Formats: sequence, structure tokens, C-alpha cells
Amino acid sequence: MRSPRHENGPPDLTTPGGFGAFYEEHIDAVLGFVTRRVADPHVAADLTADVFLAAMDSASGYRPDRGAPVAWLFGIARNVLSGHARGLARESGALARLSGRRLLGDEDVAALEERIDAQRAFRALAEQHAALSEPLRAALDLVVLDQLTPAEAARALGVTQATVRVRLHRARRALRGSGPAQYPVRETHLEVAR
Repeated sequence: MRSPRHENGPPDLTTPGGFGAFYEEHIDAVLGFVTRRVADPHVAADLTADVFLAAMDSASGYRPDRGAPVAWLFGIARNVLSGHARGLARESGALARLSGRRLLGDEDVAALEERIDAQRAFRALAEQHAALSEPLRAALDLVVLDQLTPAEAARALGVTQATVRVRLHRARRALRGSGPAQYPVRETHLEVAR
């Protein structure tokens, strides 16, 4: 079946019927063009479909004075194949950059998730710690981080041991009341501070 033509003879690519007839007339030629350049039959079928999609998109730009319709289709096919080759080159380059890198296993993903959760909890705790008044923060840091006894912390701060105990109690209560994150307070020192 020949494609419908205008009065002067070029194919009518602007109507579904005209383009369907054009497709039927040229599918074998385009498929042959593509399969001579691509070994995989599935890729060849996909690329052939891409050629006709591109032809449909640019049908309004078809100029019969520039050559036969099949030559126009082969020009489109060359562009489609070239784009496909560029895509393969990009993919090959990406795979080459990844080669030698270990992909994450389930254990790695679980470890990363734990680390992210720990960092999130740490940031929340750091914000809570920063919100404490300086006297509460100083007493807490000396006992928890520097691992001094309340008596040693009192000497370092120049206050009484009772003052340090009160500050530790208030700091602990403030941190526990701020949310689920717990300040890693050593219970032995807190028991003494109570």
C-alpha cells in the first residue's frame, strides 16, 4: 500500500492515516538500516520505534525537495543511533568509574542508617546541651565528660559540693524533659550527686 500523497506527490505525514501508511511503506528499510548497526534484536526494535517517533515529531519539517522519504528517515535513524551510542558511552564511563568500588551490602546499609540516626540524636542532644545555662552546663561537663567526682567538680568551679549536686540534678532534669534523647550521664556520679 502506498502512502497518501498531496497533489505534488510527497507523503502526507500530518494525519494518522497518512503517517500509518508511510510507516508501513518504510518500516522494513528502517529496520534493515538499524539491524545492520545493532546486534541486539530488542535494542534494534526499540531504536526503530524511536526513529519513527522522531519522524512523527518532525513530520512538519519534512521537505521533499531534499530527497526521498527513506533518505530523510535514514538521517533520523543516524541521529537516533548516534544518541544511543553516546548513551552507551556515558553508561560505560560511569561503570568504569564505579569499577573497583565496593557496592553497599545490607550490613553496610544498616550500619549507615545507625550512624545517621546516631548523628541525628547527637545533634539534638548538642542543641539541648547548648540550651542549658552556663552553670548547669559547666557542672554537667566536668562530671560527665571530664569524669570528675562531684567533689572534684565543686573544687574546680569554686562552689560547694551541694551546689554541684543541685546543678547536676537540674541539668539532668532539663535534658530528660527536652525529648527522648538522653545525655550519657554516668549513673555512679549522678547517684552521688543526688
